[in-house]
Amino acid sequence: MKQNKLLTKILLISCISVTTYAKSGYEIKIKISGLKDSSVVLAHYFAKESLTFIKDDSTKLNKKGEAVFANTKPLTGGMYIVILPQKKYFDLFIGNNQQFSVEADTTDLVRNVKFKGSEENTLFYNYRNLITGKTKEMKHLNEQFASANPAQKDSITKARNALNTEVKNYIRQSIDQNKGTFFATWLQALQEIEIPPLPRDAKGNITDPNFQYKYWHQHFFDNFDLSDIRLLHTPFYERKVIDYLDKAAIQHPDSIQKEADRLMSMIGTNDEVRRYMLGTIYNHLAEKANQYVGMDSPFVYFAEKYYLSQATWADQKFRDNLQKDIAKIKPNLIGKEAPNLPLAEIPVEHFITSKTDSVARKSLQIGRMMRLQDIKAKFTVLVFWEVDCGHCQKEMPLLYDSIYPIIKNKDVKIVAIHMLTGADAKAKWVDFVNDHKLYDWINATPLEYTYKDTYNIISTPTVYLLDENKRILSKRIGIKQLPEVIDNEIKRLSTKQP
Repeated sequence: MKQNKLLTKILLISCISVTTYAKSGYEIKIKISGLKDSSVVLAHYFAKESLTFIKDDSTKLNKKGEAVFANTKPLTGGMYIVILPQKKYFDLFIGNNQQFSVEADTTDLVRNVKFKGSEENTLFYNYRNLITGKTKEMKHLNEQFASANPAQKDSITKARNALNTEVKNYIRQSIDQNKGTFFATWLQALQEIEIPPLPRDAKGNITDPNFQYKYWHQHFFDNFDLSDIRLLHTPFYERKVIDYLDKAAIQHPDSIQKEADRLMSMIGTNDEVRRYMLGTIYNHLAEKANQYVGMDSPFVYFAEKYYLSQATWADQKFRDNLQKDIAKIKPNLIGKEAPNLPLAEIPVEHFITSKTDSVARKSLQIGRMMRLQDIKAKFTVLVFWEVDCGHCQKEMPLLYDSIYPIIKNKDVKIVAIHMLTGADAKAKWVDFVNDHKLYDWINATPLEYTYKDTYNIISTPTVYLLDENKRILSKRIGIKQLPEVIDNEIKRLSTKQP
């Protein structure tokens, strides 16, 4: 359905045919000057800032530009939009009173919208018009300030402060005088919390430099009730949630897990809010898991604790695939001991002999069995690679010639694990090692084939960094980033409390 750009983004969840009206439902009479014989749509905002709406009703203007949205079932409260032809629209609030009328003029769908029987919408448009006017005043003052002399700047600064105070007082009075209305709830939700100054002792010294962050984090949702479905039906709900996860939360896997728990504890019992929050947090953590090393841990945590148990509407095939993905990711989360990995270590002598011995070159019956735990080093680097991989052909010599010399003396050992099997692959591997003289690290091949799943190897080369106890410190590291990652771990260990 491509009526226009606005309508293409409407999620057509339901199309209700309205023929009756009851006091328990809604009846919204509209009259649009400048339009007639045209279809109009009533939809509600849904969480996002983009023009994405969920359709609730539709009707058609008569020759006088009049129409009625009506149904015996009431609308869920929130911020709604009336969509007109030619990409024009205007907003309105749906609160407890759902029987009212509205007149609008297409020449100005903000200043020329008038309501009867809806005090909330009158308050809403009064607020919007005032803010529009005050914004213009502030813009004018800012333009004056840019070219003012010092004396004038002082005067303009006072005027700007007075204007800000006037707006703040207006907002506070609007909230206090209209408690219980959606308008007050909406306006309150738009306000950022006021953060107290840093605490100081008697001598004026700051006693807690992190106080303001901690206060902001603790009180982040003081003005915003996540359980209120009416706020879900606004264009700023999702931004509040994402800002909390990305800005208020410490960007560490353990912290993100706790913040996800906090969000889920605040959403109440409404099914629509819960469904939205489950999907939003899940998608956001999945995105973080793909972008940042270690962030797969909170993703797995949330998916197991909340999504799989509560997202009962999700497609069963999707749920089954998710469980399979978790099974691959979970064994190699950062902080866990690296999964068991039996290897055959190929001695340097075999590679050298294979230069002139064609039988040895293809022989698969060689190597000494070893385990990761046999490697004695503060850091162990596992590199899973394939000789036929074009990227590996560039990265492995780079690792050996340029990176390994930098990290070698920091008690680091590299295990280069070649993944291809068979005699022909073995021969190509031997040739590559000999051609590039990759002798001064551990060259090995796996002795079993479950490692691709347990190490979740999707592409090559795949790099893991382990500590001396063979716990995973980092993974999927770029070859060039290895020295920095190792140096950061050394610093972390040196500052770690005994």
